[in-house]
Amino acid sequence: MTEAADKDVPRAMHDMGGVSRYMCEPIDKEPHELTDFDREVDAIRQILGMKGVMSVDELRRGIEALPEADYLRLSYYERWLQAITATLLRKGVIAEAELQAVLGAAP
Repeated sequence: MTEAADKDVPRAMHDMGGVSRYMCEPIDKEPHELTDFDREVDAIRQILGMKGVMSVDELRRGIEALPEADYLRLSYYERWLQAITATLLRKGVIAEAELQAVLGAAP
């Protein structure tokens, strides 16, 4: 399938299977060491799941809804954090003003 043909196939950004521009890129199959950030984001998602605030399906939908530029720029767990944040804002668990206040206070 050529790059031009790739555009004829409706797909979401996260669905990269068979897209020619990714087919020749090697896949890093080595185990990856998780960073503290990765562990913290995973812990947040698990807590939200245990409390019934957010499901894994909502996380997936949030990641799949990211704009292409963000999807390609962000790391795996940064995508998770974006999806978690968007879900919590959408559900009213946190308010935009609260989020901005915390982000403004961050070093």
